[in-house]
Amino acid sequence: MYFSLIDKITSIEPGKRITATKALSLAEEYLQEHFPNFPVMPGVLMLEALTQTSAWLIRVSEDFAHSIVVLKEAKNVKYARFVQPGQTLAIEAEILQESEGLVTLKAEGNVDGQNNLKAKLTLCRCNLADTDPYRTQTDQKIIADLRSRFKILYNK
Repeated sequence: MYFSLIDKITSIEPGKRITATKALSLAEEYLQEHFPNFPVMPGVLMLEALTQTSAWLIRVSEDFAHSIVVLKEAKNVKYARFVQPGQTLAIEAEILQESEGLVTLKAEGNVDGQNNLKAKLTLCRCNLADTDPYRTQTDQKIIADLRSRFKILYNK
């Protein structure tokens, strides 16, 4: 199952920064258990929303050269406020540094201009064919799917 924790990419400057949004709805299944009388977006999903936004920036910046972009490390993660149903988490990520296979970004999430969380993320990028040449076709299929998904998220 794939959880898309961003609803829309609002702006993107390839190689630099990205902004996106996640509108939290009471209809999201995990809110039934987290918490029954005080539904809030789990902190780990807030962090995943930052990671997914950052991954889109990396993909677009390198013209979808890699099929896999995943979180390697999250540092200095600080949570300040809850995100509740009816609120929209505005996410911003900015590239700080790139090295072979790794990208470090500064990312934060805000609701109504107030900080909810921030973190320094390092994402790893690769292709399946890097370790198994027979997986080139799988990489191509994943990249095609990601390009289609991006067109939905960033409708400009």
